[in-house]
Amino acid sequence: MAQRTAPRHRVVIVGAGFGGLFAAKALRRADVDITLINGTAYHLFQPLLYQVATGILSEGEIAPPIREILKRQENVDVKLGWVTDVDVAAKKVLVSAPGIDYSVEYDTLIVGAGASQSYFGNDQFADHAPGMKSIDDALELRARIFGAFELADLHEDPAERERWMTFVVVGAGPTGVEMAGQIAELAHRNLPGQYKHIDPRQARVILIDAVDAVLKTFGDRLSTRALRQLHLLGVEVELETKVVGVDATGIDVDTPRGRERIASMTKMWAAGVAAPPLSRKLAAATGVKTDRAGRILVEPDCTLPGHPEIFAVGDMMALDNLPGVAQVAIQSGRHAADQIKRRLAGRETGRKFTYFDKGSMATISRFHAVASIGKVHVSGFIGWLMWLAVHLLYLVGFKNRVTAVLHWFVSFLGRGRAERVATFQQAYARAAVREYGDPFERRRVTAGPDAGK
Repeated sequence: MAQRTAPRHRVVIVGAGFGGLFAAKALRRADVDITLINGTAYHLFQPLLYQVATGILSEGEIAPPIREILKRQENVDVKLGWVTDVDVAAKKVLVSAPGIDYSVEYDTLIVGAGASQSYFGNDQFADHAPGMKSIDDALELRARIFGAFELADLHEDPAERERWMTFVVVGAGPTGVEMAGQIAELAHRNLPGQYKHIDPRQARVILIDAVDAVLKTFGDRLSTRALRQLHLLGVEVELETKVVGVDATGIDVDTPRGRERIASMTKMWAAGVAAPPLSRKLAAATGVKTDRAGRILVEPDCTLPGHPEIFAVGDMMALDNLPGVAQVAIQSGRHAADQIKRRLAGRETGRKFTYFDKGSMATISRFHAVASIGKVHVSGFIGWLMWLAVHLLYLVGFKNRVTAVLHWFVSFLGRGRAERVATFQQAYARAAVREYGDPFERRRVTAGPDAGK
């Protein structure tokens, strides 16, 4: 048998979110060598982060190891690290991991590094109002939410108790609505009877947004139904309300009534996303433009203008006002993989990416969700069943699906929450990183897996 002499086409994929992972899987039979680089060793199912934060699911159920997912795919090499820059002329990415910097050369590059939380120029808000973009965020919020009830139980001063039992969620999109609904259910259904000195049902859950409707992209009909269900849960909804200040003990807002102060020890941010720093670096390196959120303005086929060897997918790309949802990432990742296979086969490339909208869904409470699929708009129990089926379908791994279903039964049929454990380390991790530095900074890592902690 003749030996292969020419090296195979090298595909580097940045990010193992929906876009990057599905691109890699779509190339499993292609004659390519894939290097998949991700800042964590797991693939994160972001749509269920709020359930980790509210004690329904464990973090492992929504974050299976990348190596386990791709263990049967021989043409992929998984590497840990953050891509810090791209040398376009040399066709290589520069990567940093704890204690080591390295580079990887490519023939084709797919960049799907996801999105970060946007505080609209007020990044200092993050210290007191964590976002919902990572496992770290979800675990910190879990510690803060359950810890708030514990600390409220210790205080005798009614004002101090009220401050600890007031939860503010900023952002009335799907994440914010789901988060507010679950905290309300926790307070009214799961925790009553477990505390001697407080009644969790007296907790206030306040949902804030600058727009004039919850779930505004779902349309007026479903937005109205979602608002009605939130009110039934006891959630206070403040619309056309802008956040102007956030500190340790509360939040300042401009409302139609004027400037107000909400005393609260537990705030969370679910309003706005922005492309990661890599997006602007790549744009500068290639001379392409970005939109206001930092997303790269790509060609119709998801490549960068003047650079057909570089694809941007998912939240990294700006194309036709597509939303930053999982289906856009999945489909654009698959599209990039298809274009690579066509190019290697000598077939026509440059095909326009066409997005097929499979609809939008959001849960409000147990057995109640809203779903918009084309011209079909449903809510209530039927919507919840549709939500359940779709999320089980896209949750990676048979084991994760089984354990998720078991935990959903515990939480939705019973009155318990399977995952209430939270540690001080999780609660104060953000402060520790701020004080001692990012563990991914090489200067702080000396030797061994625990160095620099």
